[in-house]
Amino acid sequence: MKYIYLLCILIIVQLEGNESKEDKLPITFGVRPYYLIAGMKESLLKAQLKRCEKNDFTMNTFSISHRGAPLQFPEHTKASYMAGMRMGAGIMECDITFTKDKQLVCRHDQCDLQRTTNILLTPLAEKCSETFSAYNPITHEPAHAKCCTSDITLKEFHSLEGKMDGENPKAKNIKEFINATPSFRTDLYANDGGVLMDLNQSIDLFHKYNRKMTPEIKIPQVAMPFHGFTQKDFIDAIIDTFRSKRISFNDIYIQSFNLNDILYLIKKYPNLAKNSIYLVENFDKNFVNDIKQLAFLKKEGIKTIAPPIWALLTMNSNNQIVPSIYAKALKKYGFKIITWSLERSEITQGEKEEWYYQSINKAIYSNSSIMEILYVLDKDVGISGIFSDWPATVSYYANCFKKKL
Repeated sequence: MKYIYLLCILIIVQLEGNESKEDKLPITFGVRPYYLIAGMKESLLKAQLKRCEKNDFTMNTFSISHRGAPLQFPEHTKASYMAGMRMGAGIMECDITFTKDKQLVCRHDQCDLQRTTNILLTPLAEKCSETFSAYNPITHEPAHAKCCTSDITLKEFHSLEGKMDGENPKAKNIKEFINATPSFRTDLYANDGGVLMDLNQSIDLFHKYNRKMTPEIKIPQVAMPFHGFTQKDFIDAIIDTFRSKRISFNDIYIQSFNLNDILYLIKKYPNLAKNSIYLVENFDKNFVNDIKQLAFLKKEGIKTIAPPIWALLTMNSNNQIVPSIYAKALKKYGFKIITWSLERSEITQGEKEEWYYQSINKAIYSNSSIMEILYVLDKDVGISGIFSDWPATVSYYANCFKKKL
């Protein structure tokens, strides 16, 4: 009987172990990182990246999933999140806004449903803040609609399906308006209807697969207070949701473009705020006032600043990519630096209107320049992590160079 008992214990332990492993997603990078490396100019960096091809890969917190994997999956959907985790992203993002009944959902903009969901094809289109209007060929007024999460309830939100972000400003009808996926993306993984996620669901999903989380407090596009719901109420509701799930503050990197949001977190939730990220987007010419502000931000307790990629990079006289004066100033003041968002848009040589790479366009020779951009951001700027629309690229690099946040 003793041996039978021990055997039963061993079987139970084995079963529990197998169940645990089922919750661990295998990491797979697909072909893209290898494609990018193959297209690089011959260099020591290319040789080092190639040597990592046979490495054992794991998830890495240097790789931050930006809205999931929206280069090819509808953003903030379950499929997009799963893809981002399978690609090794160690930190997952839910941009947070609220519905008409003040429930928290994952959407990049409060009023982007016309671009990112099928709402205009449903009866809920009648509830949109601004219903669809077609392109006017006489006045050249673009096609337009405005559909906000605050126009509908949580239940109605969950009745929608995600689609690839895009809208056609010259559309003559709704079908033309929503069928507007940019050419560098794809609808291949969007045709079966993307499952939208609320904050509760996203936390459960990320926690199940042992990922850290970076919720963003989105700036509301409706007047606040919203039916008595203030900005502080909004922030408190987010924090309460994480607390109700018993998520450690050490695993949360909360972010906002609104400085007052970050200062409120520092004052009310200091243990959470130590990992908070202040996102910055608009800059003066030559960063004069932006650099002057750094002393104030440091004094107020800001620890991590996240500018876009272009603000951290410039070119020297030989058209080589080097850190910008703003990047050097951030380093001088001792800020932790995170940046955004790699592979968010097409990368083309000399494409001056390309926002994400506007400061280094002349140094770009192909998509493979991405790996060189990553290297400068890592080794010369000293970033601690980077948001990416295709986490496999960053995860491969991070594994190769043994990076982590």
